Amino acid sequence: MSIATILITDTDRRRLGSSLERAADEGGRHDREFVALETDLDFAFSVLAEEVPGDVVTMNSTVEICDLDGGETESFTLAYPEDADSSRGWISVLDPLGRALLGRRIGEVVQVAVSAGPRRVRVERLCYQPERAGHFDR
Repeated sequence: MSIATILITDTDRRRLGSSLERAADEGGRHDREFVALETDLDFAFSVLAEEVPGDVVTMNSTVEICDLDGGETESFTLAYPEDADSSRGWISVLDPLGRALLGRRIGEVVQVAVSAGPRRVRVERLCYQPERAGHFDR
């Protein structure tokens, strides 16, 4: 499997790095999604938060996706691990779907490995992107 380069903000990179360090201190370093996110960050291209395009899924973005195999749409907010709360619709970037969407653009299709098998989803729209809204201090 090839690793696609993702685009993230410098703020997201720093905060995700801190989250991963905390998780490592708590013994999570060998978790599959932890390792995968760490690898993604190694290959990610960073830009200043003020310069990220408005069609890129960043941390704390609310995104609408379409399941290409089932046709269903769903919306959720991409959250840092410590902020994730599925009852509020905030999924962790350590969740396979969350990790797959970080840094993707509207219209992009990603394949996500989930327990039920591979799932193909398309980024339909960004309902909210902090940077586009001028919220750089999250």
